Amino acid sequence: ERLPLIQVPTTAGTGSEVTPISIITTGENSKMGVVSRQLLPDWAVLDGSLTTKLPPMVTAATGIDAMVHAIEAYTSKIKKNDLSDLLAKEALRLLGGNIEHVCINGNDQQARSDMLLGSLYAGMAFANAPVGGVHALAYPIGSHFKVPHGLSNAMMLPHVMEFNMQSERATKQYAELAPIVFPHIGDHFGAEANHAQDDESRNNLYAGKMIEELMVLSKKLNVETSLSSAGIMEKDLDLLAEESMKQTRLLRNNPVNILLKDARDLYAKAL
Repeated sequence: ERLPLIQVPTTAGTGSEVTPISIITTGENSKMGVVSRQLLPDWAVLDGSLTTKLPPMVTAATGIDAMVHAIEAYTSKIKKNDLSDLLAKEALRLLGGNIEHVCINGNDQQARSDMLLGSLYAGMAFANAPVGGVHALAYPIGSHFKVPHGLSNAMMLPHVMEFNMQSERATKQYAELAPIVFPHIGDHFGAEANHAQDDESRNNLYAGKMIEELMVLSKKLNVETSLSSAGIMEKDLDLLAEESMKQTRLLRNNPVNILLKDARDLYAKAL
């Protein structure tokens, strides 16, 4: 039993207004997730006017966080389902179509509302199909080096996606998302994809282009994507890798198993 719960987000990022998940700082350098149905609200209220004063950097970081939620929900290994897929795709359509614009024109109420709705859909998606390796590797970056969560996700996203392309299933899923997030991928590379010899080649092309475009997007939004920009050095990578292995709740959802050596290699690529 609890009192009625109304949640009103002031960033278009976490989607926590519709999830049973809360992230708690459990020590000086550690964060853990609390999962309980009591965290689900009775009402979630989205008001775009509450986000119009957010600085562009906060808008960008939280928006990328929401995009990661949707991408990882769509590729979640264990609980992915038709409903979470629908939510993830619509989330990415809204987020991908508005994030760059709202970082330039933060007073656009419709675009701000669309970002909030996209974040909510992404939250509902990953509440049903949990996130994976990007978040698992991002948490130690945030807890040990105080990097905002959205930025730490942006740092690891392209590298984990590339790693996951070892899986044909994940590659196909990224390829399905690519023209939703970036419609011009289908417009510009459709002919090239059609000339690919088989489905695997087409999927690799689209998934690879999606990763490239996500990196371009981060640069356009002035989001730092290297670990070194946060003061992280090579001597810190073993610590980060060891800490990421504690995120078993998340790692089990990743399309490809991430072992300790894999985690260190991924951090090294992001350095």
